[in-house]
Amino acid sequence: MSERNNFIDYIRIFCRSGHGGAGARHFMRNKLTAKGGPDGGDGGRGGHIILKGNAQLWTLLHMRYFKNVLAEHGEGGSKNNCTGHDGKDIILEVPLGTIAKDEETGNVEAEILYDGQEIIWLKGGRGGLGNSNFATPTNQVPEHAQPGEEGSEGYKYLELKVLADVGLVGFPNAGKSTLLSSITAATPKIANYAFTTLTPQLGMVEYRDSRSFCIADLPGIIEGAAEGKGLGHRFLRHIERNAILLFMIPADSNDHKKEFDILRNELEQYNPEMLQKDFIIAISKSDMLDDELKEAIAKELPKNVPHVFISSVTNTGLSALKDLLWDTLNK
Repeated sequence: MSERNNFIDYIRIFCRSGHGGAGARHFMRNKLTAKGGPDGGDGGRGGHIILKGNAQLWTLLHMRYFKNVLAEHGEGGSKNNCTGHDGKDIILEVPLGTIAKDEETGNVEAEILYDGQEIIWLKGGRGGLGNSNFATPTNQVPEHAQPGEEGSEGYKYLELKVLADVGLVGFPNAGKSTLLSSITAATPKIANYAFTTLTPQLGMVEYRDSRSFCIADLPGIIEGAAEGKGLGHRFLRHIERNAILLFMIPADSNDHKKEFDILRNELEQYNPEMLQKDFIIAISKSDMLDDELKEAIAKELPKNVPHVFISSVTNTGLSALKDLLWDTLNK
């Protein structure tokens, strides 16, 4: 089974960073020195838990088996002012577009956006100071050394929001997967029934002069998605990151304007900021339309949203669509 079929975009894990090592309480003793001064070393730092971006990963599938992520504790200090070893850090590689949240507060603690980016998610505890740090002219034999700081722990969420320039929005069966397979090298599953696409599919569109942009076919939206119906929130979450939303409305729709309004309304209910994005309407399956019908449909559509008639079967209008997408992305 391919990794794409195993698209995992939400993981809950228990994380604990390492505790710092305790500082040593020790006094110098050797055959030449019966009662030397304090020489207790500091404790080592506890291990961090670090998130690292990896552009080769598409899903959080590999994280599915990490139920508990426990970093190593720091080593205690020792005599002769020796500092303990730091605990070993744990590096979790995640796909770009991953957001890390705390379960209890719901706060976003980290966000991975580019390849190789590293963020210390849970810091390890600092090591305690040994008693050699506490010697003063008036207290030359300090009996005191610090314990190490505790690490932090808790249940966390990792959530993936697909990073693409263009998101395809439309009801099931609007022709989104067919368009994606026509203008990119992606091979989504295509069939004549609703919800063929259950996971986001990404494809790169080759544009002129070897330039390219990324397009995502997201699972079909249905009326009530903002309330969690169908694939609901899981689908809408991925749209938040797209710069352009390409609304796919099939030519054989009963009411093109109403279909656009429903889709727009679902996005607004989920997150009003969605309406700040650039919208483009593509009337798909338009090989079944003559010029008169195209004119009639064009009159129905909102004046302030650019539209284009396309057919993925006959490749009509696909160049115009690519030009429009590229110009909108780079305006």
